[in-house]
Amino acid sequence: MRPIIRPIAAIIALFAMITPALAVTWTDYSQTAFEQAQADGRVILVDVYADWCPTCKVQKPLLDDIARDAALEDALLVRVDFDTEKDFLTTHRVPRQSTILVFVGAEEVSRSIAETNPERLRTAIVGELPTPSSSVE
Repeated sequence: MRPIIRPIAAIIALFAMITPALAVTWTDYSQTAFEQAQADGRVILVDVYADWCPTCKVQKPLLDDIARDAALEDALLVRVDFDTEKDFLTTHRVPRQSTILVFVGAEEVSRSIAETNPERLRTAIVGELPTPSSSVE
């Protein structure tokens, strides 16, 4: 039984080292940070959520997975609280929680409302992003 413990411990240790690298960091909405990212022309993925929303709970792991996509590598990932960030909701005409917005700079390029199908959600987010231009020499 002892020979089995060492490989299992190694696998657990490896998983523990890899997991933080796979973690996705969402930031709570800040008007200043949002406007700066827009001015910088960054890609911004916005998750309008509510803690009490069952659709939002289904979307969270899907969004975490999509956020790992190479197209979002330098994106700002922002969570907007539907219950407290009313100015953001009004400014961007967001009628309900579980709304996902994608901006490139100040331009909104995609919007998805209450989508929980992984492929449709991924397409709505990543499918609207510009592809990196290849350099011509």
